[in-house]
Amino acid sequence: MDPSRKRVIRLVVALTAALLLASALVWTSFSAGRDEVTASQLLARAHPGQSYILAGTVLDGSVRHQGEALLFRVRDPKLKVSVPVRYTGVVPDPFRAGRGVLVTVHQQASGLIGEQDSLTTKCPSKYQAASSSY
Repeated sequence: MDPSRKRVIRLVVALTAALLLASALVWTSFSAGRDEVTASQLLARAHPGQSYILAGTVLDGSVRHQGEALLFRVRDPKLKVSVPVRYTGVVPDPFRAGRGVLVTVHQQASGLIGEQDSLTTKCPSKYQAASSSY
């Protein structure tokens, strides 16, 4: 076989392998991600055994402790709908009523259970425009 033809075949095989690996990486990256859902979306489509990332605001007056569990309600930012969450794990320092949160939950017969150590808070001051001092 001609050496130049061998080089072309090796190049084509190497490029094809690289393209297949890159495609697999991109597909895996996008298929592994989960969308955030609001309280109203969760009520409409929650299935037992599946986990969801619940996004919303902690409802005023809903935070309480029951043993080691933290009980609170997450309100839909656009609608007056909220869902109760039972959470155990590390609670971030800025967690409080009125604060935006993300928590991974799954549906059980007893309600929504937050996955341990999945609670994060959003800091509203970081997302507000700075006031000008002109």
